[in-house]
Amino acid sequence: MAAFIDLPWRLYADDPAWVPPLRLERRMHFSRLNPCFEHAEWRAWLAYRDGRPVGRISAQVDELHRQHHGEHTGHFGLFESIDDAGVAAALTQAAEEWLADHKTRHITGPFNFSINQDCGVLVDGFDTPPVVMMPHSLPWYGPLLEEQGYSPAKDLLAYWIDVDFESPPAMREVVRRFRDRVNLRPLRRKQFKEELESLRDIFNDAWSRNWGFIPFTEAEFADVGTSLRLFLPDDFIQIAEVDGEPASFIVLLPNLNEIFGDIGGKLLPFGWLRLIRRTMRREFRTGRVALMGVRRKYQGTPLGLALALQVCDAARDAAVEYGMKAVEMSWILEDNKPMRSILEHLQSRIYKRYRLYEKTLPAN
Repeated sequence: MAAFIDLPWRLYADDPAWVPPLRLERRMHFSRLNPCFEHAEWRAWLAYRDGRPVGRISAQVDELHRQHHGEHTGHFGLFESIDDAGVAAALTQAAEEWLADHKTRHITGPFNFSINQDCGVLVDGFDTPPVVMMPHSLPWYGPLLEEQGYSPAKDLLAYWIDVDFESPPAMREVVRRFRDRVNLRPLRRKQFKEELESLRDIFNDAWSRNWGFIPFTEAEFADVGTSLRLFLPDDFIQIAEVDGEPASFIVLLPNLNEIFGDIGGKLLPFGWLRLIRRTMRREFRTGRVALMGVRRKYQGTPLGLALALQVCDAARDAAVEYGMKAVEMSWILEDNKPMRSILEHLQSRIYKRYRLYEKTLPAN
């Protein structure tokens, strides 16, 4: 496991854009404490050459995914490799054999470990570092997977937006039109558990028709909330209510990768202190909108647009108050035209593109 976790430090040693993850967080992610494993089974492999690790991969079967997308689905993930087709072939073959033994015909990935966690291979935007909870890749990962018979399945986009944006007049008019029906408020920290469950309910409803969707379980969403609770001011989570019912929300994260790069993935002995000090002093200059949703019954309506715009405006105001200069909005499905239209009207730009791949195994 130590070699599996440490491999990226070797592969990305000369990549100035790579940000090392926290080793402790990776240990927890791969442990039985990860709530994803309540409905998923996984295996992983390391490739060695001359006694040195040169690649890794995982394979997983997710019963929750199979309930929504078919009993013969499976995933690969955590793919890392030197630029060598032989290494990539050995890794993907090991994953495919295990998946075939678990009745998988259609493989998608990389998912690390599900679509609700970080996923995709970076195919454009290698010159800038990833923001918090987003992956980074070496330029040859996509071509290596395609050499092994994997085809592009879906592209995921990351938008970059300066926080001094102003909504166009037409958008401000939509917000004004529904101002009397919509109540915007920050997270109520004293009711944290109930608030998390409300956010999860909105998210699962809002995203239920999206490609690859699987619902967040209560345990998974609580795990995310607990992990981030210390680093999020209350106004970084905004909830819009329609006639008293929570209908939309947004979650803004400070870009913790700004400090993760400085501490080299180590919280001890002084990494914790530096992380807490910078959080308390509001020293993060960038952020990421990681979660956002509008209830399905409002999607495609003027009220739904007003809900999306109001939570975006509230997140922008929180970012400005905090001292941020820019925010990443990620990730967005390439074919999510309504969301992309909103972002592009707010003067944002695509600056990174991630790709998910797929492959169908031959029938036995």
